[in-house]
Amino acid sequence: MGSFKSSVFILVLHLLEGTLSDSLIQLNNNGYEGIVIAIDPNVPEDETIIQQIKDMVTQASPYLFEATEKRFYFKNVAILIPEKWKTKPEYVRPKLETYKNADVLVAEQNPLGNDEPYTEQMGLCGEKGERIHFTLDFLAGKKFSQYGPQERVFVHEWAHLRWGVYDEYNNDQKFYLSNGKKEAVRCSAGISGKNVIKKCQGGSCITKSCKLDKVTGLYEEGCEFIPYDRQTEPASIMFSQSIDSVVKFCTEKNHNKDAPNPQNQRCNLRSTWEVIQDSEDFKKTTPMTTQPPTPTFSLLQIGQRIVCLVLDKSGSMATGDRLKRLNQAGKLFLLQIVEQGSWVGMVTFDSVAQVQSELIQINSGRERDALTKSLPTVATGGTSICSGLRSAFAVIKKKYPTDGAEIVLLTDGEDNTISSCFNEVKQSGAVIHTVALGPSAAKELEELSKMTGGLQTYASDQAQNNGLIDAFGALSSGNGVDSQRAIQLESKGVTLQNNQWMNGTVLVDSTVGNDTLFLITWTTQPPQILLRDPSGKKQDGFVTDTNTKMAYLQIPGTAKVGMWSYSLQASSQTLTLTVTSRASSATLPPITVTSKMNKDTGKFPSPMAVYAKVHQGATPILRATVTAVIESVNGNTVNLELLDNGAGADATKDDGIYSRYFTAYDTNGRYSVKVWALGGINAAGQKVTPRQNGAMYIPGRIENGEVKWNPPRPEINKNDLQGKQVCFSRTSSGGSFVASGVPLAPIPDLFPPCQITDLQAKIHGDKFINLTWTAPGDDYDHGRAHKYIIKISANILDLRDKFNDSLQVNTSDLIPKEANSKEIFVFTPEDITFENGTDLFIAVQAVDKSNLKSEISNIARVSLFIPPETPPEIPTPSPPCPDISVNSTIPGLHVLKIMWKWLGELQLTLG
Repeated sequence: MGSFKSSVFILVLHLLEGTLSDSLIQLNNNGYEGIVIAIDPNVPEDETIIQQIKDMVTQASPYLFEATEKRFYFKNVAILIPEKWKTKPEYVRPKLETYKNADVLVAEQNPLGNDEPYTEQMGLCGEKGERIHFTLDFLAGKKFSQYGPQERVFVHEWAHLRWGVYDEYNNDQKFYLSNGKKEAVRCSAGISGKNVIKKCQGGSCITKSCKLDKVTGLYEEGCEFIPYDRQTEPASIMFSQSIDSVVKFCTEKNHNKDAPNPQNQRCNLRSTWEVIQDSEDFKKTTPMTTQPPTPTFSLLQIGQRIVCLVLDKSGSMATGDRLKRLNQAGKLFLLQIVEQGSWVGMVTFDSVAQVQSELIQINSGRERDALTKSLPTVATGGTSICSGLRSAFAVIKKKYPTDGAEIVLLTDGEDNTISSCFNEVKQSGAVIHTVALGPSAAKELEELSKMTGGLQTYASDQAQNNGLIDAFGALSSGNGVDSQRAIQLESKGVTLQNNQWMNGTVLVDSTVGNDTLFLITWTTQPPQILLRDPSGKKQDGFVTDTNTKMAYLQIPGTAKVGMWSYSLQASSQTLTLTVTSRASSATLPPITVTSKMNKDTGKFPSPMAVYAKVHQGATPILRATVTAVIESVNGNTVNLELLDNGAGADATKDDGIYSRYFTAYDTNGRYSVKVWALGGINAAGQKVTPRQNGAMYIPGRIENGEVKWNPPRPEINKNDLQGKQVCFSRTSSGGSFVASGVPLAPIPDLFPPCQITDLQAKIHGDKFINLTWTAPGDDYDHGRAHKYIIKISANILDLRDKFNDSLQVNTSDLIPKEANSKEIFVFTPEDITFENGTDLFIAVQAVDKSNLKSEISNIARVSLFIPPETPPEIPTPSPPCPDISVNSTIPGLHVLKIMWKWLGELQLTLG
């Protein structure tokens, strides 16, 4: 741990750079430090896993070093060990490392039989990924023949994670035509091999050369490109790192720009090395002149959760209902969110700090109730945030070191002395989650969460938006298993007039139901409350707290699956409803929604991107209805429908990550983010095999000239997956961000349409080209573009680099559709030679009403293939019948003649 502690200040600078990332990775003198590799909490104890991780990283480091021309290596890695494993003297308590910010997760197979290594990538080309996933069997080397050496796969995935490059193979299209010649999708094009297919019948299989598909000009379906075992080509790691000779990334010189793979499609035909060269890592380093040291490892074991609430009770908290709302949110956290077995303390502060509760371990409802009685009830005095933090450190140190402890800091006031305790915060090793309440909370507040890796949230004074309860509801532990975490099913608010009703339903699905809580708040008088379970039975027993203006009901046991209906009646006041629950089973993963912004600061006119990951375990939930609500410091809200369509802000279609750009800035300051996700029987929320970015599954190898096939790549049967119920509802806090540079109204239009990233082209007959793509908007992926510019060229690089000079297609009849609609356009190439074997490249640019232009789309290609004419079949004439007359001289018929004559004579005799 010593090397990690010495790099705390560098880590703080890294965390303050502005990109919203949970990762603690830092680059220090060419070496990557702060890498967190976590062993999933559900993995049974097995110390060999730790050694396998060490071996993989140790062997990967020199491979990475040579692959990056002596620029990068792995310097320090923290291995996160599950809490349920036996403790050992060499296992120490983590500081900022959690499962939430782990860079690599090692887990069991999920879905059953799927051992594919892969990396989650939410962003676009060149943007860092989220996390690498490995399985136990992969790590143990049991999948060597399918993926190659573990250390090489790790470097492949590291390139996804750290530099935002993409794969250079394509499972959906393994071959393409180039100038009439069939080519395997690969990089570099110098990698040689056989194009073969495995044919099986009756339990026996043979390997055959692939046949030509006379319609497409490509090989038949099922054809595979199998590289020869002996190669000389050094690239590329993002194609197949398993080939012995492959030790480099493709460069501008050897990159196969023609191959229709994700790297070309998403990175504008740039090689992986060009993207790496554009990274901040590359710009900050020069090649080393000596060999790098061997990686070092820290063994960290998750312990009990330690949390101290640090709550502002200064005079400004008396404004409106802030203190009441603090009590409501605080009670939700203490009664429901914080996990059993956790240690919780409480400090309040104004001009000075007061300890309201020392650390208490939560073992029952008694401790929870006792803590709720310590929440502040009177607001007075000034604001001294550092006093509160120092007091919290002291409370924690009475029982535990501050390493890895959490502080939840809420304030609504300004404090120009907050920076005086930054050094103490950095040295503490504690994680600080910040909650900014109202428009005047200290501007430096977010620095505390940034420098410690904590969650930053913002709640406005608009009670109906339920922001403060959402902020505290998001504070589940970053460690532990999913079944222990509180999951928010609903969060809703409304202002009622004249005895109006707030009616609605809450869906409890089969993956949740334990420890379910209904929480209702109001601003003046208790409302009439009617709650019924799915069978129609009325639910009584709400606990009412008139001082705090809230009522709650804990459902005993496991809540019934189905629609719970509620009706709340009140007059001239604001009501909110919050429903939380936990997993129904320790073995069935619950459906979860996690949301975030791509950055924690937005500078106008740079757009923000909001992401929501909807999964059940490792399985994505598709075709859900996902909506983000973004609220500015002015209290204005914008609703965004998030999409998993592989267009606009969404990097990959059908991966369970829903995305959208945000451009509707209305002021400078803080913005909060909240996400709703709904599934349904007809809405399909179906679970299928995810589209993943990861190392290629090797179909087979050539050994001594003979193809040795691997088992087929596992196909996941939808009906075999656990948790067939897809009706669900979830809400999730996406934290907050701070906007700057927003001009006064009217805000000018400075947002162009977003880049088209899914352009596809097909040829019909010998002249018609059919284009399809997802429509961008007037402002990125919102609204409607004004027009499209479509250009074509016979040279792919000319089209990319000289788009304006390329031949333009007549699009006068093409009227853009609303953003995210499917566009279809058919045209005939003119003024260009287009004959059999010709390749034609097409790109699209969108233009908005202010004449702002999008980036050039991905480049689509068509290859004209005219099947050779098959000569008509000429029928073969039938041979003439043999002549069996008496005069015939056909050899061999003399016996037949005699018999014929004898039969005739016999007939006469018998007659």
